[in-house]
Amino acid sequence: MNYQVNIGLEVHVELSTKTKLFCGCSTQFGAPPNTQICPVCLGLPGVLPVINKKAVKFTIITALALNCQISKFCRFSRKNYYYPDLPKNYQISQYEEPLAKNGYLEIILNKRKKRIGIERVHLEEDAGKLVHGTNPEDIKFSFVDYNRCGIPLMEIVSCPDISSPEEAYIYLIELRKILRYLKVSDCNMEEGSLRCDANISLTLPGEKMGTKTELKNMNSFKEIKDGLSAEIERQSHLLNKGEKIIQETRLWDPKKKKTISMRGKEEAQDYRYFPEPDLLPLEISKEWENNLRLSLPELPQQKYRRFIQEYGLPEYDAGVITNSQEIADYFEKCVKYYHHPKIVSNWIMGEILRLLKEENISIEKIKVSPEKMGELLKEIEKGVISRNLAKDILSKMFKTGKSASQIIKEDGSQQLSDEKKLKKLVDEVIKENPEAIESIRKGKKKAVGFLIGEVMKKTKGKANPRLVNNLLKEELEENL
Repeated sequence: MNYQVNIGLEVHVELSTKTKLFCGCSTQFGAPPNTQICPVCLGLPGVLPVINKKAVKFTIITALALNCQISKFCRFSRKNYYYPDLPKNYQISQYEEPLAKNGYLEIILNKRKKRIGIERVHLEEDAGKLVHGTNPEDIKFSFVDYNRCGIPLMEIVSCPDISSPEEAYIYLIELRKILRYLKVSDCNMEEGSLRCDANISLTLPGEKMGTKTELKNMNSFKEIKDGLSAEIERQSHLLNKGEKIIQETRLWDPKKKKTISMRGKEEAQDYRYFPEPDLLPLEISKEWENNLRLSLPELPQQKYRRFIQEYGLPEYDAGVITNSQEIADYFEKCVKYYHHPKIVSNWIMGEILRLLKEENISIEKIKVSPEKMGELLKEIEKGVISRNLAKDILSKMFKTGKSASQIIKEDGSQQLSDEKKLKKLVDEVIKENPEAIESIRKGKKKAVGFLIGEVMKKTKGKANPRLVNNLLKEELEENL
């Protein structure tokens, strides 16, 4: 049967503050276990939490970027539950009075826009982490690392407006881009900086929303997409047989490609929320909200539209270039030195991104400045070097930081455009390849490309290909 799918995503984002939400402990990733903790992190008797203003600021600017209403007052609550990595046996979170609510994020799927509602954006502290033994002597044990306890965690809860795994995937891609543009988080899923739980329910069109299940343990956007697809299939199968969906939390098993029951789904009353007695309610002034709104950078979709209008880039190019704010900034700086945006985008999307991936570095660490990149492209335009030679030169620039002109001078990479020398080489190639000439007589045009390639070999790729092509055509017209 054709069921209506309703998906809501709960995205947890570790904020890039230097210290934790309620104390001065470091948030640096990768420190030895239990070295970044204090009595406040561990919730020892007599301690008092003090709110991290920067974490509140990061949450507000995220909420503003997601078109949310900022609450004038918001309050923290205690969310009570027991788990070994939660030393206080409660988590300081927000429940009835979140920092922001009623926002939206627009996505584009198959060239159609869709608005996904944002129910709430709130702030809470992260829990610790269980580390399971792997050696023979400790494989039966689990160890607790409390370093992560108290790291500022922003939760972004969408409305159940997402209708397919593909929409969920695009929503997460767009959300991560915004978070990175705002520089509130590195969104590194491998380090746990961004995690996502999904709520999913199926119902017949026109009927009220069905019973939902929560899906956990998805460690990449692809896994989220695969997990949702598997859960839709599982629920459809049960409903087709007339069976009921049980409200529960399920885990995604990437090896078996299916979801597995974990536990019954908790309700709000199970957590026994009550106002956090050690923290006063937060009052967000309109002046602070307005100042933060004015400080927002140009967001991905705004930049995407501007690059199409201002630089005349195709939609695909604009999407790739604006996927990263740093790549977009590099592009704009390059265009200042070489005023052909499409050519610049071609080189960034092709050679620059390839070299970054090969060297496993980010664009911020690149040794090829926008000015040097512009100079390289001008050398191609002037005919000093061919495009193929430019690729080799760019690789050397990437490793050494030298300019294109330096490398051309040192390597003798300048394109050969001496007409007399090239004509002599063209004549040699024609004499050395009678079979190719015969093929051309029979109308096989591919043989012309072969002859051009032979000239390029003789010059080690330095010959001006356009000039070689013209000279070859002239010789062939005279001799055929």
